Amino acid sequence: MHRDQHDDSRSAGNEAPYERLDVYQKAYQVALQIHRETLKFPKIEQFELASQLRRSSKSIVVNIVEGMGRQSTPREVERYIRVAMGSCDESRIWLKFAKDLEYLSGERQERFNEQLVEIGRMLRGIINRYREKPGGGKG
Repeated sequence: MHRDQHDDSRSAGNEAPYERLDVYQKAYQVALQIHRETLKFPKIEQFELASQLRRSSKSIVVNIVEGMGRQSTPREVERYIRVAMGSCDESRIWLKFAKDLEYLSGERQERFNEQLVEIGRMLRGIINRYREKPGGGKG
């Protein structure tokens, strides 16, 4: 669905707080781009590599939403954001496989990789901010 087709909640002022986060917006766009790109993979890979890549890239977004949506404790936010970071790394590995299997150009893989590294840095920043809040820290 295109953004303008489901923008009803935004015009009604019901935008979720996480939707204003740059990291959410970037992760969502990257997941969409990866999804579209994997649809071009060979049929034999649609239930394997393509599926894994779609799931891991979308997991980044979903865990941002869960962590930032709940925000019950800084530790809970950190837990979800750490899972999102892990999904960033997982996506990067699947992209490397896609490039090495020649389903994805080196240039396209590098562009996705750069975006995922940037998203990972942004997620690290969220963790650092929440560690500074009362109740934060390792755990």
